[in-house]
Amino acid sequence: MPARDLTAIDHVLSTTRSVRKRLDFDRAVEPEIIEECLRLAIQAPTGGNSQGWRWIVVTDAAKRLALAEMYREIATPYLKAGLGGDAEVSAQQGRVIDSATYLAERLHEVPVHVIPCIYGELDSLPNFAAAGSYGSIMPAMWSFQLALRSRGLGSVLTTLHLPVAERAAALLDIPAGVTQVGLIPVAYFTGDDFRPAVRRPVEEITYWNSWKQAR
Repeated sequence: MPARDLTAIDHVLSTTRSVRKRLDFDRAVEPEIIEECLRLAIQAPTGGNSQGWRWIVVTDAAKRLALAEMYREIATPYLKAGLGGDAEVSAQQGRVIDSATYLAERLHEVPVHVIPCIYGELDSLPNFAAAGSYGSIMPAMWSFQLALRSRGLGSVLTTLHLPVAERAAALLDIPAGVTQVGLIPVAYFTGDDFRPAVRRPVEEITYWNSWKQAR
């Protein structure tokens, strides 16, 4: 593969951030762009080639408001508790909480909400089967986010509405036997490009043949 192609691919892979504060609330997102990105997303692998994914694209303002209100019911106490953990948080974690709080407060303003779903009631499945089902939708979700990123749109995978997923299902007419896997807010992003995040060296978190064994 030519180096220029690898450079472009590597850039998208290393700079697809969770975008919360830099979402453009005022710019409409063309339905054709969403469909184009989903068309790419469903090329992702799926267990047994089952293709049991379904995508609910929510652009209706009243439904987005209702989803955002459900989301805030869970998000507000969760974020006040420090992402569900210790009240003592690092500076970096504090920035994440601030960013997540901002998104929760303005979620209804994000022009597109995408709810990825998959057939099956995963709570009742044994671990290996549930893992296989999630593994049949998560790659497509990430491909969707990468496709959005390459077209100048930002997104973030959220899951905080899932404790009240049955209410979201009633709102959106999602039938029984279908599991919602998250909610992805989608909008054009503001500002310039994104940079790679600071991460621990891969050598510190990669083990060869045995736990904590270096190459």
